[in-house]
Amino acid sequence: MIDVRDLSVSRAGFPVLEGVQFALPAATALVLRGPNGIGKTTLLRTLAGLQPPLAGEILGDPDDIAYAAHADGLKLTLTVEENLTFWARVFGAHDIEPAIKAFNLAALRTRAAGSLSAGQKRRLSLARLMVTGRRLWILDEPTVSLDAASVQLFAATIRAHLNSGGAAIMATHIDLGIEGRVLDLTPFKAKLPALDADDGGFL
Repeated sequence: MIDVRDLSVSRAGFPVLEGVQFALPAATALVLRGPNGIGKTTLLRTLAGLQPPLAGEILGDPDDIAYAAHADGLKLTLTVEENLTFWARVFGAHDIEPAIKAFNLAALRTRAAGSLSAGQKRRLSLARLMVTGRRLWILDEPTVSLDAASVQLFAATIRAHLNSGGAAIMATHIDLGIEGRVLDLTPFKAKLPALDADDGGFL
């Protein structure tokens, strides 16, 4: 579904990862690991097509990717139902009921998104993934603001997505109980350029 070859990525103009390689088939999840600042978010943004790579190739269909990160991306004056209907229409879908059910939003469907708690907004934001019709979900810390019950709803949604032939790439510190691959990014940390002898006097 996606094939990453010798990929290098940068943040604010500085290389953070280099030589990243993996191939992810359908029905598979990949969890990114590594310390804070290693470049997980930068890599995910590059895979999602939001920034260009420094080097390497990303093979796959960019129109098959749905990306979810820290921002909820909701229209606060619209209701839960209107938000999902809006995004369903953007992606050519019609049925929002599976998303409403999966994230336990039925009791909130007529509430304005701006009146929701942080956890409820996150559930609504994640529910949008289900109306995109896209098979590869790229997720950056998707469980932020979720309580334990909502984390389980999300994990169940991921399992269903994988069982239907989808795939997911995630950066998360939570064990979701989902079988999949783990990619430690530590070995791919970009090496700082060596300093000239003359440069050392200014450090």
